[in-house]
Order: sequence, then structure tokens, then C-alpha cells
Amino acid sequence: MNTKHWRVGIFLFEDVEVLDFAGPFEVFSVTTLENGDKPFVVNTISEQGNLICARNGLKVRPDFNFDNMPQFDILIIPGGLGAREREIHNDHVIKWIENEKENVQLMISVCTGALLLAKAGLLKGKKATTHWASLERLKKEFPEVDVQHGVKFVDEGKIVTSGGISAGIDMSFHIVKRLLGTEVAKETAKRMEYDIVL
Repeated sequence: MNTKHWRVGIFLFEDVEVLDFAGPFEVFSVTTLENGDKPFVVNTISEQGNLICARNGLKVRPDFNFDNMPQFDILIIPGGLGAREREIHNDHVIKWIENEKENVQLMISVCTGALLLAKAGLLKGKKATTHWASLERLKKEFPEVDVQHGVKFVDEGKIVTSGGISAGIDMSFHIVKRLLGTEVAKETAKRMEYDIVL
């Protein structure tokens, strides 16, 4: 029987929070099935495909840009200063997120990436969360969103939002469990020496 493979895309931009994208990248990249197969193929994308300077100076070269990227099954929108100060005002990015919702099986945000999903209209009438310091902003700017406090992540089916920074790791394990079962998620957490309750 052939293993189902999911193509995971992680959006990068200037001043993206490092653990917002590196945490999920690690979880999905490390996930391995009992037969040795890796069910997730993980790539990074930026708007132009240019070298990105993440928070605190980490430089990352994305695999793809908006024009040459493959079709993804799972798209991850991280947060950080660049999300809440710059990308939320970038109409091209917001339109891209809105369009990609139709192409992916799962649209996921980490931290203030939720602001970008909200701006793209993806969180209307849905429960969602973000970094604790931006919960009030999410509620104020997007009153149509049912903002959730005190949770690591919120699963609304096709849309999953998570809290700040390290919460993206918990959310990623939740997705692994949802798609592949508890044992695979536990084995991945063990491999990463990450304590998690599943």
C-alpha cells in the first residue's frame, strides 16, 4: 500500500518569528511512519522567493515564490512582527491567502499569522486564537471572529489557528495525530524529546 504524502508549505516573510515556522517545519519533517516512510514533504515559500531575514537576524532562503510554488495540501501562515506590522497591509499576500484556501486541505496559522487569515476573511464566524498579546487586537479589528483565550490551538476543520510561537509545535502534533493517529504523533514527539499530552 502506498503511503499518502502531504505537501506542506510554510510562508516566510521579513521579520517572521523563527519558532513560528521552524517549530512546525521540524515536527512535519521529523514525522516518520513505522515502515520508514516520511508522510510530509515540507517546503518554504515567500512572495518573491528572495532571501528572508527572520526575527533577530536569521537568514532563510525559501524554496519557492508565489509564481513557481507547487500545490500544497497544508499551508502554514506564521506570525511575528512582520505579520502584524507589514504583511497585514500587503494586499498581494492577503489575496494569495484568500485564494489558497480553495486549493489546500488545511490552512493553519501560528501566532499573529491569525491576523492575516482574519484579514483574508477566512475566520468569519469561526473560533480562533493567536498570541496572547494580540488577542484583543484580533477581537477589536475582526469582531466577526470568535476569539478564544487560554488555548494552545483551535481546530475548526479546514482552518486551524494556534497561539504564540511554541504553541505552533503543539498544534503541529495535533495535525499529525489528526492525520496519522496518536502513535505516530507520540513517536514523533519522542524523537524530538518534546513533552506533549495527546
